Amino acid sequence: MNVFDAVRSKRAIRHFSDRPISDDDLSKMLNAGRWSGSSKNIQPWHFVVLRQRQRLEALSRCGQFAGHLAGATVGVALVTGDWHERWPVAFDLGRAAQNMMLVAHELGIGSVMANIYEIEQANSVLELPPELMCYAAISFGYPVDPDALTRPPRQDGKRPLADVVHWERW
Repeated sequence: MNVFDAVRSKRAIRHFSDRPISDDDLSKMLNAGRWSGSSKNIQPWHFVVLRQRQRLEALSRCGQFAGHLAGATVGVALVTGDWHERWPVAFDLGRAAQNMMLVAHELGIGSVMANIYEIEQANSVLELPPELMCYAAISFGYPVDPDALTRPPRQDGKRPLADVVHWERW
């Protein structure tokens, strides 16, 4: 799969089968995050990999729309220092997350992001040191419905290019 096709065909998958993700595939996904570009090469990330159902369920309760983590085969919590102090950190974590999700897509593994709003609760679930925090996580797994990976985009799903691109000026 070429990069353009991967970006265009990536779908948010929220319902996962029990099929395990191999250690080799998980390593590829995590390395894709690690190899992401980073502002000033600060590499502000740590990835906490979750496979235990009770920990996935606990983290799923830390965000209003994070329930899909409870059913994921693997969850990856994105951990960093206080990103409010250095705005590029959130951007860099987003780049790492997208890389992991695109590699997962190429491997036939579904994924979707979860925002973490109960940061102190998430930090407790993950047993993080006080200088670190988790504000997002990714659910990974093979979809219950394999056709979900290749479903066509919704007709009204994305704004037309002409509505979002401005040439030289507004």
